[in-house]
Amino acid sequence: MSTAQLASRPVVVPTAPIAPSRPRGKTVALWVVMLGSLCALPAFTTDMYLPGIPQVAADLGSTEAMAQLTVSAMLIGGGLGQLVIGPLSDRFGRRAPLLVGLAMHVVTSLLCAVVPSMSWLIALRVLQGFFNAAAGTTAMAVVRDRFVGAEAARVLSRLMLVIGIAPMFAPTIGAAILTEASWRWVFVLLAAMGVVLALIVLRFMPETHGSEQRAAARPGRMFAGYATLLRDRQFLALAVLPGLSFGVLMSYVVSSPVVFQQEFGLSHGQFSALFAANGVGLVLAAQVNAALVRRVDPMRLMRFAVVAQTVTSAALLGVVLLGVGGLAGLLVVMWLALAATPLIQPNAAALAMSRHGEIAGTSAAMIGAAQSSVAGIVSSLAGFLGGGSVAMVSVMFASVVGALLVMALATPAFRRRR
Repeated sequence: MSTAQLASRPVVVPTAPIAPSRPRGKTVALWVVMLGSLCALPAFTTDMYLPGIPQVAADLGSTEAMAQLTVSAMLIGGGLGQLVIGPLSDRFGRRAPLLVGLAMHVVTSLLCAVVPSMSWLIALRVLQGFFNAAAGTTAMAVVRDRFVGAEAARVLSRLMLVIGIAPMFAPTIGAAILTEASWRWVFVLLAAMGVVLALIVLRFMPETHGSEQRAAARPGRMFAGYATLLRDRQFLALAVLPGLSFGVLMSYVVSSPVVFQQEFGLSHGQFSALFAANGVGLVLAAQVNAALVRRVDPMRLMRFAVVAQTVTSAALLGVVLLGVGGLAGLLVVMWLALAATPLIQPNAAALAMSRHGEIAGTSAAMIGAAQSSVAGIVSSLAGFLGGGSVAMVSVMFASVVGALLVMALATPAFRRRR
């Protein structure tokens, strides 16, 4: 996923590790780098590609709106992948699904590099998202397996920092490639990253999910867990709500190459710098949320953030439709709208996870799938509407209004507490 993935991760509840003492030579720093690199792969797969969207459309004889759909397609594939790969890693262990996912990431990346048409690229991006979901999903499960207590909290905090920083550099790398070569080489580099990560896993990552735990993870239990969650109206609302808020962010991510490079004439380098600056802002907003949640009830904080995002998104729509403020005005109001996302996603996820602690893994998989899938569907609307600034901000506003309605109708956010 993208620049706010550190905020969108469901809360992970550590469980007892298989081996309480770390293997010789495996330091916490090595685990953080290894797992952080795995978690960052989906974000790199999305963000490194962004500066090349106009070039992709021209090269494949299609429209920029269709090229934007290749980003949404990966999100949808990633959502489906989380639903499938998470339970598979419980049943068959962490290494096997992870290595298969990385291998298929390499294959789909190389196929993306040689596609003859936009329709093929969209289809392959769905598959690419599906398979590289194994990286982030399995890495977070390994944290639950390997660490407990305060050490688990420290590893997770460092992991979130890696996830937050990585997407800031991805568009810059993509822009550097585009100055010297075709967009197709971005996918070649992504394939190479998959190969390197697979080699690291083979060399340094032992199996962390023991045979006893695997035997207990039967398909019947998995389906029963999903059935329980689907019957819980409150859980479904709290799972869909952050997806709608994430749709605000992803509408910006999907449309930004066209809006800022085509409408405002920014270069690849300028666009990458702008994207990185917004990423820094989102990381700071996530840290603000981490500080506030210690003193403010998560439901109240989420309610405030949804209302704030609705107001700022409405203001952003007004700025674009009225043509006031220029680029600077657009950027300021847009950042205010985006900054609410890291205050919505983690709080909604934490509230959802708290409802079914006995099936935390299944809950996390469904929350992640809902966020990615809903955001992918929402952000694709910007492409269908033409992909320009009006389409971008219209979809952003519609998405957050949807979040507001979900919160008002299906959660106790606007109801008097008993």
